Amino acid sequence: MKKRIGLYLMVFMLATLAACGKEEEGINTDGEMPLPLEVDLTVTEQAEVDGTVEMAAVVSQGDEKIEDADEVVFEIWEESKKDESFKIEAANEKDGLYTAETAFDHDGLFHVQVHVSARALHTMPKKEVIVGNGGHYEEADEGEVEHEHEHADGFSMHFMNPENMKSGESAKLVVHLEVDGQPFEKARVRYEIWNETNPEKHDWVDVDESTAGEYATSYTFEEADTYKIQIHVEDDKELHEHEEHTLEVK
Repeated sequence: MKKRIGLYLMVFMLATLAACGKEEEGINTDGEMPLPLEVDLTVTEQAEVDGTVEMAAVVSQGDEKIEDADEVVFEIWEESKKDESFKIEAANEKDGLYTAETAFDHDGLFHVQVHVSARALHTMPKKEVIVGNGGHYEEADEGEVEHEHEHADGFSMHFMNPENMKSGESAKLVVHLEVDGQPFEKARVRYEIWNETNPEKHDWVDVDESTAGEYATSYTFEEADTYKIQIHVEDDKELHEHEEHTLEVK
């Protein structure tokens, strides 16, 4: 009798474990999309010349504060001088808070964009800082090429400029795209690449979407030189955005 009861108990336990396994399996394979990254960016909106500008980003996903982001970097540039931007890596203050600070030595309008990568997701909100009297910026004369291309409302692009590139070695070229703070998916992205020694020859490279809003490809720069890369982005409607970057290959 005791053996029979023991056998029944064993069968019951095995059945319970099997049911739990199926439940766990269902949770992991339900196909739900991950929750988006949320970044609450705060920046000193007005500062004196040489005064401290504080920057803070609180990174979360749903109700969870993310303390282990892969990258949190503040990119800063003056109005109309995007290609002269500089970056400051944020300090991890725990509880999802990442901070940095900077200062500006002259009047002007400056842009602060935080680039956050975590859990295979990327987002990059942006704010403005007025320093001193805000500076004065003349509009480009008709026919003059503007220093910075103005993107359509809500559209933003972040090119992950690779470092220490060497000729003859494959380099990974990655750009993140967003519209209204959300990953811009299913875009047509191409890199136009040329070097300054031979500006007549342009390579066109189609770029695949690796994750939502992230477009990446590998490219081998054959010679040590200064290269230009222009990123072209289109959709099925009328969007056509572009942005140019300079790369140094040794």
